[in-house]
Amino acid sequence: MLCAAGVEQTPDLRIVCPVALIPVSIYRGVTMDQIQAITQDSKIDRDKFALLNSGKRIAFIQSTWHSKIVDQSRKSFINQCTLLGIAENQIDFFRVPGSLEIPLQAKMLAKTGQYAIIVAAGLIVDGGIYRHDFVSSSVLDALMSLQLELEIPILSLVLTPQHFDQGGTDEKFFFEHFKIKGVEAANACAMTLKNLQPLVLAKQSG
Repeated sequence: MLCAAGVEQTPDLRIVCPVALIPVSIYRGVTMDQIQAITQDSKIDRDKFALLNSGKRIAFIQSTWHSKIVDQSRKSFINQCTLLGIAENQIDFFRVPGSLEIPLQAKMLAKTGQYAIIVAAGLIVDGGIYRHDFVSSSVLDALMSLQLELEIPILSLVLTPQHFDQGGTDEKFFFEHFKIKGVEAANACAMTLKNLQPLVLAKQSG
């Protein structure tokens, strides 16, 4: 399969995402510059993010487990948001101990009414102590239920590899892969803000 850059896109079965709140795709042999070029062709109006201009903000929550890897998504998210016209000072950043703590933090932030979109990032791996697939399902199911309940979009960067060799090739792979996921999340964020804009205006005029 070819992606927009004309390079081969190969599915990787190592990633399990019970609830795909944003696309979980892997681009083999594509650089970050190419990914940014691909995603900038989506014709998003960079100058009109009415929700942010009216004072709403973006919340970015990340777990501290495997922080060096998860941090890559935050950094690339900031960089891509800047390219799309969303300033870093319009984003608030929060850290929680682990992925299980993300849904409650997201709910508390959503209920403040200050945020237009919430982004959640984490890496859940099989540490040999408990079933990581149960943790993953619990977190993602909670995030999906939460966004439907409170009507605030939640973009998930919580990934669950079926296999994770800490210190080996898997760790290097996901270090780079989280950079791509941060770019994808920023693009999803910009598109969602644009989609929400007419709904907000209609509600205000009604």
